[in-house]
Amino acid sequence: MAGFKELKGQGHAPTLFMAFLYFDMSFMVWTMLGPLSTEITEALALGGRILTSGEKATLLSLPILSGAILRIVLGFGVDKLGAKLTALLAQSVVIASLLTAYLMGDTITYEVLLFVALGLGFAGASFAVALPQAGQWYPPKLQGVVLGIAGAGNIGVVVDFLFAPKIAELWGWYTVFGVGAVMAIVVFIAYAFLAKNAPSDVYQARPKKVKDYIKLLGDKDTWWFNLFYAVSFGGFVGFAGYMKVYLMNTYQADMSAFGIDLFNEPNVKVIAGYFGAITIFAGAVLRPVGGNIADKLGGVKALYFFYGAVAILVATTALVDMPFFVAMIVLFLIMANLGMANGSVFQLVPQRFGKDIGIMTGLVGCAGGLGGTALIKTLGWSKGAFDGYTAGFLIFTGVVVVAILGLSLVKTRWRTTWGVAAGGRI
Repeated sequence: MAGFKELKGQGHAPTLFMAFLYFDMSFMVWTMLGPLSTEITEALALGGRILTSGEKATLLSLPILSGAILRIVLGFGVDKLGAKLTALLAQSVVIASLLTAYLMGDTITYEVLLFVALGLGFAGASFAVALPQAGQWYPPKLQGVVLGIAGAGNIGVVVDFLFAPKIAELWGWYTVFGVGAVMAIVVFIAYAFLAKNAPSDVYQARPKKVKDYIKLLGDKDTWWFNLFYAVSFGGFVGFAGYMKVYLMNTYQADMSAFGIDLFNEPNVKVIAGYFGAITIFAGAVLRPVGGNIADKLGGVKALYFFYGAVAILVATTALVDMPFFVAMIVLFLIMANLGMANGSVFQLVPQRFGKDIGIMTGLVGCAGGLGGTALIKTLGWSKGAFDGYTAGFLIFTGVVVVAILGLSLVKTRWRTTWGVAAGGRI
């Protein structure tokens, strides 16, 4: 694609790579509880602590909620301290949280896990650091593909689903946290040496006062972008975080038969990880593709298509009793379109708020995390209240439709006001 070719000779490739790697590692540990949900639940049950559907949803959603709120804090840090120092401080907290879970092992309690989950939120908040750090090095016309590449670090959740259940089966669930800590330390060292803040002749930092952030919240476009990202990223991270619980509750018999017949792999928890990885991979790897499509067609037009596909597919999942493999294809397409929508939203954000990209990434990223938290809690509520997920899927479909209607309300104003001088296609 032309957008990728145009990166040659522009910006700072080592920083772009480290922004991707930092976000990749961060996203991996941020969503680590999802693919380990069954193993952790079983370990707690052996100790006499039986979790309800609501408590499972709370544990899975807490890192997402913490990460959402902390994105604002780290976005503020990017403006005040610079992206690099902010990233190193956040990574230190994440490493400490991972080591706590590993060292406590099977003696850990649900309450301590909640605190670990809060600490992992600093990993989710890396979004507010990695994306602006990469974007600050590149011109407006390349923001879609650049932020798409950096944001593709969310492929880390795929690594979780592929390897975490198997590591847990062989050496215990807590070993996954130990492996994560070692990998996080390696990335920490590499990032410290290779990543750089953009120099003043490329990007001029403009630290703001609290009133400046409040002013941004007073801009109605901020809230529109919050809605759009709450749908796209919230949908992606929410489904990713809850995917294993959903698959185990809905298709456990199908996955068990498939695993024994084809792979001679009787551990259905591992098989659920494999299928979860397949669906999540689509959304992770296609994020930069969505950004590039938005660069070519315009972010609004791209979002119409991606949101429309998501609404139809999620409604189908809610209302049609599909065979296992058909359902997996539909989940794959849902995640693919959500991932591309993520790239499309962030093709638009730096064009509208280029001078405030640090804090805006935090604000919009926060909305995405809150959307993911709401989706996980909604699915957990649906399962607990109705012993199924139809209600949860239909509620999310309604939210996507609201986002589509929102695009219709803002597109003309955007294209005739700030879009005229934005430097990219709206």
